[in-house]
Amino acid sequence: MNSIRIPRLLRPLLAVGLILTPLLAFAQEEATIDTGDTAWMLTATALVLFMTIPGLSLFYAGLVRAKNVLSVLMQCFAITAMMSLLWAIYGYSLAYTDGGSLQSVIGGFERLFLSGMTVDSVAGTIPESVYMTFQMTFAIITPALIVGAFAERMKFSAMLVFMALWLTLVYVPIWHWVWGGGWIAHLGTIMGLTEEGGEALDFAGGTVVHINAGIAALMAAIVLGPRKGYPGTAMPPHNLGLTVMGASMLWVGWFGFNAGSELAADGTAGMAMTVTQLATATAALTWMFAEWINHGKPSVLGIATGAVAGLVAITPASGTAGPMGAIAIGFAGAFFAFIASTKLKRKFGYDDSLDVWGVHGVAGIVGAILTGVFAAPFLGGAGLAGGVDSIGVQVLIQFVSVVVTLVYGGALSLLILLVVKSTMGLRVNEEEETMGLDLSQHDERGYIL
Repeated sequence: MNSIRIPRLLRPLLAVGLILTPLLAFAQEEATIDTGDTAWMLTATALVLFMTIPGLSLFYAGLVRAKNVLSVLMQCFAITAMMSLLWAIYGYSLAYTDGGSLQSVIGGFERLFLSGMTVDSVAGTIPESVYMTFQMTFAIITPALIVGAFAERMKFSAMLVFMALWLTLVYVPIWHWVWGGGWIAHLGTIMGLTEEGGEALDFAGGTVVHINAGIAALMAAIVLGPRKGYPGTAMPPHNLGLTVMGASMLWVGWFGFNAGSELAADGTAGMAMTVTQLATATAALTWMFAEWINHGKPSVLGIATGAVAGLVAITPASGTAGPMGAIAIGFAGAFFAFIASTKLKRKFGYDDSLDVWGVHGVAGIVGAILTGVFAAPFLGGAGLAGGVDSIGVQVLIQFVSVVVTLVYGGALSLLILLVVKSTMGLRVNEEEETMGLDLSQHDERGYIL
């Protein structure tokens, strides 16, 4: 067989080509969009938006008195619109991009006004535009959760200013610390517990979303003070049918929240969906039986609230816990949230109108800490953080991340509330509160009283 003779001068070029070809192919493969992953993330993004409008909106609307229904619907709707713009203008860039010398604290300006993002921009195996919008839905629902704490008494104008400042000064930095390569992503190393890695595990938002919103809600409830007549006057939910519908939408939408946080249609996403279902079912029944034992009858409100507590608790562990771990987390999350929302709230006297702190804050803390336990492979988990060799070390890292979120989130939320209160006022006057926020803030009435 005749062999092909290559001119001597071309041989070095051929050698270079043989070396570069696989490297270029690898680079091209790394930047290639996977259509399956993209299709799933488009769906997950829609599901998470569905959690706020209409899910959370209806959940809250059913819990308040009839004269304040439109006010909470309006607050959730306005937050959805405002956070979408703020996230696109600067929030995404400051959270996601490299902050250079400030990387451990905050991101940079590379994507300010979404500059440089095109149809060809890729994040992992999906379009960057899809990733940005998916994270936008998180930036929408997190401040919207806080609405439940100050329902029926905050001025609409003050709410808008507070939420804009809170996203900027609280949510974006903590997002960056945990998910954007900031210092919490290297907490084990910083604490001297690991030689490298050792991040706090937060797959879908235990610290970033739920503890963060929970502590802000508690600060809002304290600064605003109780509703007129609280606790002596009964303030029952006006329409639990709306609340159950909202809770059901949250349950379904949460699959996008948790399974979507894998950013791929793979086995981890599948397990995240499984553990989300198991934890939620366990928590719903736990709250139902706890109420049955304590008050003699199970309630619709109790089982719906328990389901939400389970969704919250499993969120940080949804990418690492196994099925039995999920059941344990769901039980613990609902149990402690029940105690906080019934016993502790009554004892300390704060008026967290719709139990945002009791459910999201407390169940979020329980879930975040237990994430460090049930990530262990011998308990069915997917594994501890890189560089971590024991449950004790991982739990310590989780605990510190929780404390940091509580201290920073609580202090900044309190500061923002006090600034808004001293400049424009936070609360409607007594006459407006008695009239109801639907009429006093929006000159509309959703229900005939």
